[in-house]
Amino acid sequence: QVRLVESGGGLVQAGGSLRLSCAASGRTFSAYAVGWFRQAPGKEREFVTAISNSGDRAYYADSVKDRFTISRANAENTVSLQMNSLKPEDTAVYYCAASRIGESLYSTHRAYPYWGQGTQVTVSS
Repeated sequence: QVRLVESGGGLVQAGGSLRLSCAASGRTFSAYAVGWFRQAPGKEREFVTAISNSGDRAYYADSVKDRFTISRANAENTVSLQMNSLKPEDTAVYYCAASRIGESLYSTHRAYPYWGQGTQVTVSS
């Protein structure tokens, strides 16, 4: 069992930066891949990025590539999402999720059994 808590959301102007954190409980956190997803009002939940359990592989949606960076510190049970050059279309509730899955499923939100409560990110134009 893994419990996840996101933090770091807020209001930022376009072009600005935010850093989200996902704090996990559980001794076996290092066995789980972690993904970030987001959901804007009236839209489906979409994949943003994911990182392998060891942290040596990361994957990004095309819409955030070269702007967002995911990292993890297994010793601290945390995963971070650095978001730069934010755009109004990045506005959404951001969720972290954990799962013991292979890389082919990283972008599939239904493959993740453990989710945080979400944190709001609002980018003003």
